[in-house]
Formats: sequence, C-alpha cells, structure tokens
Amino acid sequence: MDINLNGKHPVIIAGAGPVGCTLGLYLAKNNIPIVLLEAEKNLPEDLRASTWHPPTLDMLDELDITDELISSGLKVPNYQYRDRKTGQYADFDLAILGNETRHHYRLQAEQFRLTRIICEKLNKMPNAEVRFGHAVSDVYQEETSVKLQVDSDDSQYQISGSIVFGGDGANSIIRRKASIDFEGFTYPDKFLVASTSYPLENHFDNLAWVNYVADPDEWCVLLRCNNLWRCLFPTQPEDTEDKLLSDEYIQERLHFLAKIDGDFDIGHRTLYNVHQRVAKTYRIGRILLGGDAAHVNNPLGGMGMNGGIHDAINLGEKLLMISKNEANDKVLDLYDRQRRIICERFVQKQTIENKKLLEEKDPYAQQKAQEKYNKTASNPELCKQFLIRTSMIDSVRESYKIN
Repeated sequence: MDINLNGKHPVIIAGAGPVGCTLGLYLAKNNIPIVLLEAEKNLPEDLRASTWHPPTLDMLDELDITDELISSGLKVPNYQYRDRKTGQYADFDLAILGNETRHHYRLQAEQFRLTRIICEKLNKMPNAEVRFGHAVSDVYQEETSVKLQVDSDDSQYQISGSIVFGGDGANSIIRRKASIDFEGFTYPDKFLVASTSYPLENHFDNLAWVNYVADPDEWCVLLRCNNLWRCLFPTQPEDTEDKLLSDEYIQERLHFLAKIDGDFDIGHRTLYNVHQRVAKTYRIGRILLGGDAAHVNNPLGGMGMNGGIHDAINLGEKLLMISKNEANDKVLDLYDRQRRIICERFVQKQTIENKKLLEEKDPYAQQKAQEKYNKTASNPELCKQFLIRTSMIDSVRESYKIN
C-alpha cells in the first residue's frame, strides 16, 4: 500500500482528546498536514484522567509543551500506598529514578489542560485544522485514500485522508466501522469520582498528593489536583446511578473517609464503567487506532491516558519515517505490534493487579501486601525497580524492542 503523507490528502484524526491532540501536534510540527475532528462542540472539562507519568512528560518535552502543562498542574514528588485501618503507609520517592527520566515526579493536571494548550497551538498552524462539532458517522477505504462521512449541525459532508486515526474513545466509531473486535471484559462494579476542596490532608498523617488507600471495608484513591481533592470510590453493582451520584450518597462516602462536622463541599462528580479491553488490531489498511479507542483499563495507576500518549508518539514517529521515504506502510504494522503487545503484557496485567490488591477483603492478606510495599519503599534498589515499572518507563522501553 502506497501511503503518501505529502500529497493532497491530510492525516485525519478523529477525537480531540489528549491522544488525538498529541498526534496532531506531533505531525503538524513535522510538516504533515492534519484535520482534527471532534464530535463535541467544546472541550469537555470533567473528571477524566489527571496523572502524567515521567516518560510521558519526557515525550511532551519534544513538543515544547511540558513546561506549559506543568504550570497548570501540581508536581507530585512522591506517592503512597496506605492502610487506612493501621495508618501505615509506604512512601515512594520518585527522586530515586535519577537519570532514568528528566522528570522525577508525577504531574497532576486534568487532561483538558493539555488538549486546551494543543488546540490553541494547532489553530495557529497553517497545516492544521481543528473542527469542533464534527462527528464521524462512517468510514471506508479506497485504493489511494480513506473517506469519512462527517455530520455537523448544518451539514453532512465527506472528507478524504491519506489515513485516519481513531482517537475517539472507548466507544470509537472508527473502530466499530472497521469491525475491529474490542476483546476483554467489563467489571460489574462502577467507579465513582467526586471532588472536594476540603483539606483531607488534615485527617491523615503525612498524606501525599497521590494515595492508594486499602481498607477491607472500603478502599479508595485520593488524588490532589490544584485546589481540589479527587476521591475515587468503588460502588455496588446493584445501586442505581441516581443513588450513586446523589449528594446524600457522596456525603456518606466522604464522611466515612474523614469524619467532620457538617457537609463537604462537592465539586464535580462522575460515575463510569470500568473495562479491561484491547482491540484485536490497531491497524487495518489506512485505519489506525490508539488511546481508549484501542485499549481501556481501570484507572488505578494512571496508565490509560499515558499509554495512549505513548501510542501517539510511537505512531507519529513512524508516520514521519513514511513522509521522509525512510519506510513504507509496513512500519505501521510494527506500530500495531509494539503498542498492542505491550498493552496486553504490561498495562492490562498491571492495572488488574492494582485493582485486586486494593480491593482485598482479607485483613491478613492486606497486611502482608502493605508489608511488601513498606519493604519495597525502604530498599533503594527495590524501590527504583518498582518505580521504573509503575511509572511506565519499562513499558515504553520494552515496546521499542518488539519487532
């Protein structure tokens, strides 16, 4: 297949999330024209991903946007695994990563802060076009291009591209129209995320800005984003959405976490399904997938969005090789292997393990898990190995070894 990235057809990107935006900026900065289509009329600002791992920040350095993203977020130099019953905690200091990365911290910043930065940059670039309120409704391939049917408020039209990238989320129309199976499973329970400005750090000893809190009665995750705490709670499958999103229920969860007089102020609240799925392939001809369109996992460990951005950079590098006539379309099959295999071997396995450990109901088993975290955090060699894996440095390196 002859893919011409320097001709009359742009690369079409469906979905202006962090993955689609990152790919769009990478290509546009390297003189490959793009059209970015987003079904929503505006960038959503809800409780989606907010954790940025060190290798992701290293990658964004190459796009000259890391400093701007950092200025809108919160640097987190350490994070903790805590036992709520005993108060014990294992503290993992990312400074131990040394020369493994330029960024010895996690960054907490809502994903819309990145997409907002990138869209502003794309709107100023002559070889990039961003169209909000333009939803893809169909896609089909021809010999020399891919065609998309696009719906907007006032029209329905076709657009041709050299390739199309589906970065349009877990319900990806691109993936579905390409008849690519989304293999895996969905957990019966949903996760509830609620934000509050109440200073939860006053109720825990030496609380970090990122915390995984185990408790046989009810585990939780506490993340700080700028002026808010984001609290993630498990829910019961039999409870209705109305109940789980109600003020009464959220107040009950927050008061179980920290007993205070009066009510917590509640900002955003989001209830979402929890999946572990991977697309059977990330490429069919001129159709490629990445991010949530290609893989979804539970959010414990903050690996979904980060893995998606790693997809975007990996694919961008290979498209640049094609544009420079340094490779043919077979390099896109390598993208599929590198990113899909590493997702199956690492991200899916790690996030399933993270959930299993947090929701452990046996107090003895939970105690043994906490002791293991404590031992790992206190041993410099074990701690570094642990952080190289959980910060996704290993998965990025290993992906490029796949051929």
